[in-house]
Amino acid sequence: MLKKIRTEIGHFKSQSHNFQILILTNMVYALVLPVIDIFVAAYIMRNSSDTSKVVIYQLAIYSGIPLTFLLNGFLLKHFNIRKLYSAGMMLSGVSMIIMMSLKTLDLTGIGIAGMTMGLSFGLYWSNRDYLALAITNDKNRNYYYGLETFIYTIIAIAIPATIGWFIQSKTGEAEKHAAYLTITGIVFLITITASIVCFRGNFDNPTQKKYIFFKFHSLWYKLLSLATFKGLAQGFLVTAPAMLIFKLLGEEGALGKAQSIGAVLAAIIIYLLGRFSKPSDRIKIFTAGLVLFALGACLNGLLYNKIGVIVFLLLLLIAKPLMDLAYFPIQLKVIDIVSHIEKRGEFTYILNHEAGLYVGRLFGAGTFLVLYYTISEDFALRYAIGIIALLQLCSIYISKKIIAEGNLLSPEELVIDSKVMSEVAEKLV
Repeated sequence: MLKKIRTEIGHFKSQSHNFQILILTNMVYALVLPVIDIFVAAYIMRNSSDTSKVVIYQLAIYSGIPLTFLLNGFLLKHFNIRKLYSAGMMLSGVSMIIMMSLKTLDLTGIGIAGMTMGLSFGLYWSNRDYLALAITNDKNRNYYYGLETFIYTIIAIAIPATIGWFIQSKTGEAEKHAAYLTITGIVFLITITASIVCFRGNFDNPTQKKYIFFKFHSLWYKLLSLATFKGLAQGFLVTAPAMLIFKLLGEEGALGKAQSIGAVLAAIIIYLLGRFSKPSDRIKIFTAGLVLFALGACLNGLLYNKIGVIVFLLLLLIAKPLMDLAYFPIQLKVIDIVSHIEKRGEFTYILNHEAGLYVGRLFGAGTFLVLYYTISEDFALRYAIGIIALLQLCSIYISKKIIAEGNLLSPEELVIDSKVMSEVAEKLV
């Protein structure tokens, strides 16, 4: 056992310095992600008992992200990417401070806190995506995302349970509110630590300064459609588990326990897949994740009770990292291919990709809000996730088309001229 662990540590050390630093930076910042994803939603639920406000908060976040992606393209011309990446992480703490300082959770305050968190996520994800693209290649991306997801999943065991216990150990609303303030302060300190780690890397800014284009290769439009389907679930799935647990299981203590179920098994599976799977296995991994997500969502809608929620969370803990493990390498490979063909900087596609995600997020969150206001809260919580999960199964077909075309247009094999390339693309369409 120790020999295998040393082998894996050695494999990690064999990666480039920047690869290691980016993983370590994201590992430290991962300590705050469960707080942002789960307990901010729980805080809104506790103080308003209104699930629509949770979704509106999420919409405010997702409205701020694409605007910040665009802003980041301008800022990269003037600031080092490490500073922008660090600023994004620290702003998440600022957003939580704004939320905790609100005397009443009205829509204006929730909107401001959400937009600030969107600014944070926009700076964080736009720079993180570019750095992941810059320091990896198609051969080690499964390992990169497998290791990263393994770390996130392990952290998702300890953090929700610990924070849930901490909040539940307090009595009375005043003490519980003070507990949230303490957590917010710790989050801010962690983001500072992550920023310090980030500055140990030698990360370079994108070389090309023009990022906005309106016409793209056909392969890129296929990826945008895949991004739209991915965004469907992101529209409110980040906060849906918290809403379901708060509604059907109880308060934050139950929330932490439920989130820990099956996480160890999921982490081990994801690491092994990332370590030993090949690029050709991505469609199988993606399909498995989508099917498990759909199964869990449908069971939740069918049962809509404590058992349904726990089963849904258990399957989601496995399904989400499977989908991410396959999706991100597919996305980055398409960026490699299309940027090579169109002679554009990679950040162009990272910025444009966010537009596809945003369309999906609006539709996903909109589905919940329409069901909430036209029928009922319970109906929306029960069926919106299932509807979106079933729609996401279309991603299997789209990803197969993307991989097939990508294999023909891969830069390593790009020996055919543009005329032949165009004919191949037309046949695939």
